[in-house]
Amino acid sequence: MNEARILVVDDDEDIRNLVVKLLERAGHKVEQAEDGRSGLRALHASPPDLVLLDVSMPDLDGWQTLERIRDLSDVPVIMLTARGDELERVRGLQAGADDYVTKPFGRQELVARVQALLRRAAARAGDEPAETYGDGLVTIDFAQRAVTYSDRDVALTPLEFKLLSTFVRHPRQVLSRDQLLELVWGDAFGVSGDQVKLYVGYLRRKLDPDAPDRVPIETVRGFGYRYRPPG
Repeated sequence: MNEARILVVDDDEDIRNLVVKLLERAGHKVEQAEDGRSGLRALHASPPDLVLLDVSMPDLDGWQTLERIRDLSDVPVIMLTARGDELERVRGLQAGADDYVTKPFGRQELVARVQALLRRAAARAGDEPAETYGDGLVTIDFAQRAVTYSDRDVALTPLEFKLLSTFVRHPRQVLSRDQLLELVWGDAFGVSGDQVKLYVGYLRRKLDPDAPDRVPIETVRGFGYRYRPPG
């Protein structure tokens, strides 16, 4: 794994120091910030390859910081939190986080998740086409990460954009949950098949809030999902 630049944003100095030490031992260059505002300033000054972001911080918490990060960048983000319940995990993933680690975390697990996410990001960067897609209903500018549906601009999270891109690149092909986990989430470290169903639902509602069932992403019962372009 080549050296990556990682930004750690956490108001707990002990945790920051531990995470910095672990990631530097793994061969990465690490910058740290003690709160959301200083984290955003660091992101502006020198964009990192990955962000580790604590949820519970004073003033600007992790959710608010993540929202501002997503306005600026699709940099991979791993959320750090003391809460491990399902609703909290779903909130983080829906808000645009790429992964979720619960405190106290295993040291090897944290490094493994960072390495896995960096590998997935590198693979996507190498495979990303510098072109547009259009089928009369959906238009995608891959370079600008811009999507329209029925001539209406649609704001998607990075994960939703990856999912839609995967569907349109495999038109009329039935993709199983396992295939989608591999194509969208990479090696799917710590990701369950239920996330596919969850995100297909998010994507349908984003594309057509009034009639998500009319979005041409079909559920093929017992097999998976298929994108059927119009015409």
